[in-house]
Amino acid sequence: MKLWALSDLHLHHQVNRDTVAALAPHPDDWLVLAGDLGERDEQLDWVFGTLAPRFAQLIWVPGNHELWTMRDQPLRGVARYEALVALARRHGVLTPECPYPLWPGDGPPTRICPLFLLYDYSFAPAEVGAAGAVAWAREGGIVCADELRLHPDPYPSREAWCAARLAATRARLDAIDPGEQTLLVNHFPLRLDLCRLFRIPRFTPWCGTVHTEDWHTRYRARAVISGHLHMRATDWRDGVRFEEVSLGYPRQYDADTGAPGYLREVLPGPPAAGLNAGPHWHR
Repeated sequence: MKLWALSDLHLHHQVNRDTVAALAPHPDDWLVLAGDLGERDEQLDWVFGTLAPRFAQLIWVPGNHELWTMRDQPLRGVARYEALVALARRHGVLTPECPYPLWPGDGPPTRICPLFLLYDYSFAPAEVGAAGAVAWAREGGIVCADELRLHPDPYPSREAWCAARLAATRARLDAIDPGEQTLLVNHFPLRLDLCRLFRIPRFTPWCGTVHTEDWHTRYRARAVISGHLHMRATDWRDGVRFEEVSLGYPRQYDADTGAPGYLREVLPGPPAAGLNAGPHWHR
């Protein structure tokens, strides 16, 4: 039995939809879908309906694209998120609002923890600060579409929504039996040092929060899954494996390999590497 992961399917691209449709059945395995599957309900409905019958269990966490408000799908903020959770549940997909399941496969007792944490601009340089992050990014020619499409309603800001999600999630993670390990799943990376954005370095404000930097050790993580960066890699920090599992836009992956080739085995996964081993890039 294995746990696989893939993210950033961006199903508004037909070629991405076609390659996801080519994923073979893994009837004994679980699959994590770590966000940015698409922007519209029908895209999520399609991918859940397509892949749920092929795997023993699907687990989903939202990315920023799922949370966008579109003209013909006007729900905003928390209402948008709750509608997506309801959609996932109709397909039997586990979400961040479900009880954390115990991994039934081999290895030490492990809680699979799908998280929804957002970002709070604290990945901007310290001298810039969260308040100046958007202006700093704009000076470098970067403005995330979230500023127009991802609304925090009823919270006054994305930072406030992120703070609420962090508090609620910490309480749940703190309650896990200390004899259990975790597998942490979040669309956004949990650590700033994993945000290697060589072409758009000023995109970091929209990539996470410094408040999760130590969660891999604090919560006894067996591994950590994220997407968002479209920079597929395996990293090690403090003996914990971090997996960035994006597929990405069509220009960002090999069409001959496609989604079947980029499906990442997370559990049981490879053996431990050095305490702070450099990245292993996945082309």
